Amino acid sequence: MTHFAQAATTVAVHDWQKELAEGFKTPSELLDALGLSGRAGIAHEAQREFPTRVPRCYVQRMRFGDPSDPLLLQVLPTSRETAPAPGYSLDPVEDLAARGATGVLHKYHGRALLIATGACAIHCRYCFRRHFPYSDEHAGRNGWREALEYLSQHTDISEVILSGGDPLTLTDRRLRMLTDQFSAMPHIRRLRIHTRLPVVLPRRVTKELTEWLGRVEQVPVVVIHANHANELDDAVSDALGRLRSAGVALLNQTVLLKNVNDSVDALCALSERLFEMGVVPYYLHLLDRVRGAAHFRVPERRAKGLAAEIAARLPGYLVPRLVREEAGRPGKTLIPPARSRCDDGSNAPEQSH
Repeated sequence: MTHFAQAATTVAVHDWQKELAEGFKTPSELLDALGLSGRAGIAHEAQREFPTRVPRCYVQRMRFGDPSDPLLLQVLPTSRETAPAPGYSLDPVEDLAARGATGVLHKYHGRALLIATGACAIHCRYCFRRHFPYSDEHAGRNGWREALEYLSQHTDISEVILSGGDPLTLTDRRLRMLTDQFSAMPHIRRLRIHTRLPVVLPRRVTKELTEWLGRVEQVPVVVIHANHANELDDAVSDALGRLRSAGVALLNQTVLLKNVNDSVDALCALSERLFEMGVVPYYLHLLDRVRGAAHFRVPERRAKGLAAEIAARLPGYLVPRLVREEAGRPGKTLIPPARSRCDDGSNAPEQSH
């Protein structure tokens, strides 16, 4: 247990929504809680553009008094976000170019992604959708009508991906109302949910949520997002266990982040901890070049070297695939690990579907 967890006053939390509402919303209160008051380098402009949001239970996993804590670095706005960075844009993966209907992104064959909501439990500073126009482009904006019509008409879509924001910020009732509509679409065989909530707010994995997932007609897959083993405490393990008991397949996606997880030890520890919890390490993403996140970038050559060292240390089923997303490509671009110290990076990329 961290010093902060020992010293903090226990918050009376009646349900996950109350816990969500009581999270930290300013850099100063976050730093005060960690004994880092008065720390320089906080950018008020970055805070205005992309406000702080961090659940208290996530902060309890941070190291008290450590400004370099890998969990803190993911969520703390700094002046580096406002520094000019050529090649970084508002929509680095061209989500809007793949718009099929309001809140529907149709990039890859057989899959459609629904922007279910713009809300998140946590605002990660490297988020590739930190500038996304959620107020106009989320699938629930018109009662799901346009999104459901699109899915019904495109019978080649066999998998619906709920994303956001974070779809698990929606209530169980709203999620159930949406997926009940899929019953009339037999071509939809899988339901995939991309979410950070089981990691940052494990209380969200309620009995009602697992009952809903256990009853959906489609095969349920939950892709969580963990970047560091320190994020995965006992409460997260219990939440993931509840999802597994409901028959949910669990995968993880990680973003490779400078000073957060760009070491072999950190990435191996993450894979091993995930597998202990019944989660398959799935993808290790290179950073999407979104404006405000350039300071998190790990060069591709270093990423390939890290991937090679992980593969040499761990069994294959614990090695996530190193990938990047490129606008207009038919799938994620697989990046082969370095074969040696002198690898020139000339290996041809492959596509992951």
